[in-house]
Amino acid sequence: RVKTGGRGKAGGVKVAPTADDATAAAAAILGLDIKGHIVRRVMVAAGADIDQEFYFSVLLDRANRNYLVLCSYEGGMEIEVLAEERPDALARIAINPASGIDLAKAKDIAVAAKFPAELVDAVAPVFVRLYDVFVKEDATLVEVNPLVLTKTGEIIALDGKVTLDENADFRHPHHAELADKEAADPLEERAKAHDLNYVKLDGEVGVIGNGAGLVMSTLDVVAYAGEHYGGVKPANFLDIGGGASAEVMAAGLDVILGDPQVKSVFVNVFGGITACDAVAN
Repeated sequence: RVKTGGRGKAGGVKVAPTADDATAAAAAILGLDIKGHIVRRVMVAAGADIDQEFYFSVLLDRANRNYLVLCSYEGGMEIEVLAEERPDALARIAINPASGIDLAKAKDIAVAAKFPAELVDAVAPVFVRLYDVFVKEDATLVEVNPLVLTKTGEIIALDGKVTLDENADFRHPHHAELADKEAADPLEERAKAHDLNYVKLDGEVGVIGNGAGLVMSTLDVVAYAGEHYGGVKPANFLDIGGGASAEVMAAGLDVILGDPQVKSVFVNVFGGITACDAVAN
């Protein structure tokens, strides 16, 4: 179990008919590197006698300030190929957050995704429940691939991926129980403890600023300037926020200097809400 897609293609999903096969499969998967994520746990689940695989996801469409449903009667591991080579087979439906997805809308989605008439009533309630998860848990993505029809007529979400909006964690204290402490970056955890917005990058110039827009602009400036000095790149995004004190600045420096890749620190603070002398101290 790792927090990334492409697990099946990378050998992270195996079928095991017997207990001995399951033991051997688990041994092969543990320690596997899947897109930079090391497998430390293996989930064992009952197999399904699959008749047909489908695809369903609902996500936050930031560009259009809306929700977007992607749905296809043809699911499975090759959904990316399907979207590129046969875009007509993947329905894209904008969802108004004010009205959401009720049973009638879910049936419309199934029809748009070219589900046979005899399956529309079966999959529609599943679409409604998945949308409810998306909204109630403040997710930015809920994806099920594959959603399957078994040979006994059951609709099962065989594999899924959920991305939660950390900005809404205050509404969901139970989300903390889902955190993978082993996979978490210790610097990001340290920053989170100080309520700092920090994202580790792969460069060597630490960057601190106040306000996400200013920090993003500073990252660009450092990256552009770095092209003239052997490819020097930013090491992080760190926003100390408005009204930052000397203590907050110290906490930010503590996080950045904890990264062994950092060779220098670029501080760009805009005066106004934040007192620059406090940051300097």
